[in-house]
Amino acid sequence: MGKGLIMAQIGVSQQELESRLWAAANSLRGPVDPSDFKAYIFPLLFYKRINDSWDAERARAIVDFEDDLTDEIEADYHRFVIPPGCRWVDLRRVAENIGVALQNILDRIQQANPETLAGIFGDVPWGNKDKLPETALLALIESFGTLNLSPEAVGHDVLGNAYEYLLKQFADESGKKAGEFFTPRTVVRLLTRILEPKPTDSIYDPACGSGGMLVEAANEVIEAGGSLKQMRFYGQEVNLTTAAIARMNLFLHDIEDAKIIRGDTLRQPRFLDDKGRLQRFKVVMANPPFSLKGWGADTWNSDPWSRAECGVPPAGNADFAWVQHMVASMDPSGGRLGVVMPHGVLFRGSAEGKIRQCLIENDQLETIIGLPANLFYSTSIPACLLIFRSKKELSRKGTVLFVDGSLRFSRGKNQNTMDNSDADAILATYQSGEGCSDEKVFARLVEHAEIEENGWDLNIGRYLKAENSERADIAAALSSLATAQVALRAAEAKLAERLKAVGYA
Repeated sequence: MGKGLIMAQIGVSQQELESRLWAAANSLRGPVDPSDFKAYIFPLLFYKRINDSWDAERARAIVDFEDDLTDEIEADYHRFVIPPGCRWVDLRRVAENIGVALQNILDRIQQANPETLAGIFGDVPWGNKDKLPETALLALIESFGTLNLSPEAVGHDVLGNAYEYLLKQFADESGKKAGEFFTPRTVVRLLTRILEPKPTDSIYDPACGSGGMLVEAANEVIEAGGSLKQMRFYGQEVNLTTAAIARMNLFLHDIEDAKIIRGDTLRQPRFLDDKGRLQRFKVVMANPPFSLKGWGADTWNSDPWSRAECGVPPAGNADFAWVQHMVASMDPSGGRLGVVMPHGVLFRGSAEGKIRQCLIENDQLETIIGLPANLFYSTSIPACLLIFRSKKELSRKGTVLFVDGSLRFSRGKNQNTMDNSDADAILATYQSGEGCSDEKVFARLVEHAEIEENGWDLNIGRYLKAENSERADIAAALSSLATAQVALRAAEAKLAERLKAVGYA
C-alpha cells in the first residue's frame, strides 16, 4: 500500500460518519433492545478503529523502509498489537459461527495488549445466537466494513464527536436507563467551565459513566489553547460495560494518559496513594446516581479512608456519601470540586442536616446552582450543582453564592434541554458573583450567619425568594404543565390501543 492510497482515503465528513454509524446501530433493531445498542456498537467501532489504524501504520512503515522493513522496525510504528488472524479482513473471511470467531479475536487483542486494552471490549456474549442472531451480526460487521476509520481518514476530533453523537442517540433510545452513562452535555460543559481545568491538572470522576466529564475537561483545555501532555485523567465506574465504554471514549478522543477502573467507589475506592490513603486531585467532578440505596453505609462508621468526618449519611441515601468522598479526594492546595445533586441535599434534615452544617462550617462550599427541571434521563426532578474549593478567595470566605438558573431551558416533548446560551448565561452570573446578569438567572451571596439562622437549610428559594418568587411560580406552573402534557399523551396512546383492540381504530 503506497502513500497515494493513504491520501485517497481522507475525507469522511462529520455528518456522513454519524449517519453511517447510526445506520449500523439500526441494523440491530429488532433482535436487540435499543437500550443495549451501545454494548454492541462501541466495541466494534473501537475494533475497526484500531484495525484501520494498524493498516495505516503498516503502510507508513512500508513507505519509509520499503525492502528494508523488518518485523522489529514495523512494531515501532504500531500503537497496539493485533495478533495474526485478528485483523478485520480475517473476521470478514469467517463463514459460520461468526460471533464465536469475533469473541476469540477480541479476546486475543486484549491479551496481546494487557497494559492498555485488557477488558476494554466489555462482556457482550458475541457467540450467543439467541441474543444476537448471526444474520444481525453479519449485517453489523458489513456496515462497519465499508467505513475506513483510520486517523488519516477520520481525525480524532471527528471520531470523538461521532462517539458523543452515538452516546446521545443511545441515551434517547434508553430512556431512564441512560442516566447510568449519560449526562446532558450542556450541564457537563457548564460544570467544566466553572472548574476551569488547567494543562497541569489531574482530573477525577468517581462515577465516570461513559467518561463524558473527563473528555469535556480535556476539550476545555484544548479550546483554551493548552496541551494535554501534562494532564492526568482518572475515573471509577461500577458497571463493567459502561467502564469499557468510558475507556474507549477516551482512546477515541486521543486522551492517552487516562486510567479508568471498574469498581464500587463508595465501598472500595481504587485510586489510593502509596500509603493506602485516598489519592488527591486538582479537579474532582461527577454526576453520581441520585439517592442511591444499599450503598454500604454500615462500613462508614469506621471508614478506613476517613470520608465520614462530617457524619455517616442515611443507609437509604448515598448523596452525601458521594459529596464527602469527593471532598476527601480534592487536593487541599487549590483543588476544585463540582457535583450534580438532587435538590434534597439542600434541605433534608436529621443526619443529612448535620453533614450539611459541617460542610458549610468547613468553608469549602462555594456555590450552589439550581438547574431546570426534567433535564436528566434518570429523573424529572430538578437538580443542582454544588461547587467546592479547597482554598476559597478571601472575599468569598464565610459565604455561599446561590445561583438560580432554573428558568434557562427549552421545553422538549419528553425532556427539557439547555443549549450553550443557557449554560453561558448561568456561567456569567456565577462569575459575576452576585446580582443578575440575565433576566432569567439570579444570584445572591449569603453569609454563613444567615444560613445558620435558617437551620443550615440551603434551599435556593429561601435566599432568592424576594427577587425570584414570581418567576419561580411561573417555572413551577410550566413544569406542571409539561408533566400533565406527558401524562395526557400517554393516556391518549393507551386509549388508542384499547380502541384498536376492540375494532374501533
